[in-house]
Amino acid sequence: MRYAWNGEISLAYQVLEGPEPSLIYLQGYLSNVELNADHPPFARFLRELAQVARVVVTDRRGLGCSERFTPADTPALEDLLGDVTAVLDAAGCERSIVFATGDCGPLACLFAATYPDRVSGLVLWGTAATWKRSEETPWADSPDQHESTARAIRERLGDGTWTRAHAASPITGEAGMAWARRYERLSLTPGSVYREGLRFAQTDVRGVLSSIHVPALVVHRKDDPEEPIESGRFLASKLPRASLEELEGGDHFPWAGDQQPLLGALERFVATVRGELAELDGVLATVLFTDIVDSTRKAAELGDARWLELLERHDATVRGLLALYGGREVNNTGDGFLATFDGPLRAIRSAQAIVAAVRTLGVEVRAGLHTGEVERAGEQLSGVAVHVGARVGSMAAASEVLVSQTVKDLVMGSGLSFEDRGVHELKGVRGVWGLYAVAPTSAAPVR
Repeated sequence: MRYAWNGEISLAYQVLEGPEPSLIYLQGYLSNVELNADHPPFARFLRELAQVARVVVTDRRGLGCSERFTPADTPALEDLLGDVTAVLDAAGCERSIVFATGDCGPLACLFAATYPDRVSGLVLWGTAATWKRSEETPWADSPDQHESTARAIRERLGDGTWTRAHAASPITGEAGMAWARRYERLSLTPGSVYREGLRFAQTDVRGVLSSIHVPALVVHRKDDPEEPIESGRFLASKLPRASLEELEGGDHFPWAGDQQPLLGALERFVATVRGELAELDGVLATVLFTDIVDSTRKAAELGDARWLELLERHDATVRGLLALYGGREVNNTGDGFLATFDGPLRAIRSAQAIVAAVRTLGVEVRAGLHTGEVERAGEQLSGVAVHVGARVGSMAAASEVLVSQTVKDLVMGSGLSFEDRGVHELKGVRGVWGLYAVAPTSAAPVR
């Protein structure tokens, strides 16, 4: 076992040498890289996987041998993106197939959309784009059901019964149950499983699936006791370059049950990835638009000299806060900015800080945010997401941070609150868009 570091966060991982390309295995919330090989079916699965690719196995932050957190400090999904990058860097992986199971599926999708230059393929096993019930996903649980399930898992974690219920074929006899009990206890704590369960119940990455242009393989067992087959079918239908493998069996974990159909599908998929040199022009980004409210009137009141002085102070303030929160300035529009961020939470925090800071200069700004696929050509930015972000910004009120539904969905569980601003048509953009104002809160520390 080795450790990668994302700042002060330690991340446990192991490398099983095999043929290129590399494959990073994100296990979901039962994960402990030190104990994987103690269970013969799991050890056999990893050995077979290493015949297909160079395998990097890691524990997500909060799990197994990686850095833990308290239930009150559950990290936002976008914070975990940097963890994946840190492990890939430490393991010497320039690009990798991301193989994600269970609740790591949305994380893998968001990573593939945000960092396509680090991803050569995406394999999603027994997972979903969202666990929120909607017209698109009527099979998903209700909020009350999610709460009940999270409490039930918290109460039974450590007795091995949850693992046995989801891997009935290999967890047999006292030896199997002893490993299952130990594996549960050393994967995560009851408080963390409850808090993460509720966080992931609100996670929704449906809005970014169309931005994922790497080849994808969705694999799902037809009788998976944890995740309905409809979730796999939905994922495959929304990913632009996905194929779907529906396998027989009723074990949730890929290392349980008949492993050969999965390994065969993986071998074929890896062969396809090896031979593919597709260029990915699009990248997922959160765009932020700001502009000074009533700038023409304010300029007339102040006169040219004082107005130019105010603009210089405004620009310096905004640029400083963009840098603080990891934003990239794309354009200065004269009385506002266009900037991009790798994650929506940082973008919101930056917008909140900008709104508060410029009021001390005697002006107010409005801010609008949207997350979607953008295209970069040198310093220029284009794409539908840019147009949506601009329209959202134009509809914000003075000192308001207004976001699209996509942004709101991606930061669920971050502690932010939102006020519904209704559904709107955006000029020049197809469809209707739900808009939300970020409720005023104190700025969070930069992560």
